[in-house]
Amino acid sequence: MVFDILTYSFIQRAIVSGVAIALLCSIVGMFLVLRRYSLFGDAIAHSSFGGIAVGLLIGVYPIWTAYIISLSSAIIITKIKKSFSISGESSVAILLSSGISIGLILISISGGFTIDIFSFLFGSILLVNAEDTIIIILLTITILIVVLIFYRPILYSTFNEEQAQISGINVEKINYLLISISGITVVTSIQLVGILLISSLLVIPNITAILYGKSFKKTVLLSMTISTSSVVIGILFSYVLDITSSGTIVLISIIIFVVTVCLKSLGLINQS
Repeated sequence: MVFDILTYSFIQRAIVSGVAIALLCSIVGMFLVLRRYSLFGDAIAHSSFGGIAVGLLIGVYPIWTAYIISLSSAIIITKIKKSFSISGESSVAILLSSGISIGLILISISGGFTIDIFSFLFGSILLVNAEDTIIIILLTITILIVVLIFYRPILYSTFNEEQAQISGINVEKINYLLISISGITVVTSIQLVGILLISSLLVIPNITAILYGKSFKKTVLLSMTISTSSVVIGILFSYVLDITSSGTIVLISIIIFVVTVCLKSLGLINQS
């Protein structure tokens, strides 16, 4: 039965795109979680709602306008946060609420909610076409290369900004780089789980992996395994059971998290 499903081209595209996005979210999400920016991805996703609304209003592919609006909003809010010493939670709240409010206003101007809007809100990975799949793969490869190139500066500034600055690392530029990467990752991932669930894909696999208490590299690899497994199993289950793929993917990751918590509470997970 499973092998029959895998012969469908749209399932193949969904799995390839989903795995690429899962790998991306695991790596970028790990840095956000360690920086206690877990909700930052959620805020970027909500700001992208305004970008999607702009695209639908002016007749441009919404994902492209979402990239522009999300990246611009994230950089501006981060600049304001730094200049006026606004707390992280406050800047996230501003980013989150502004995107939603702008999106709602533009949608009301354009005539209300459409099927396209709902697909962006809740994800539509099974509807991803060949062009989208290629774009997702290219963006994933590009971001992974950038992370590898700047791996040490990003890692040092994540764990200790002051020490990184003393070591000669331009922490401000690294922060803006991470913000930009996060924005691209979030908007790219919208097609998988939608605006409303994107933060779960960035956060849950990483928190689950951290519970195992392994080294940083092992934790990232474990997060990637959990994330990709959730995506593949979620896509297959959603098709067989005829239910939403985005919700199923997130539910699988939550189940893995709950099982991990239970194993850890029973002392069955050895930290090393």
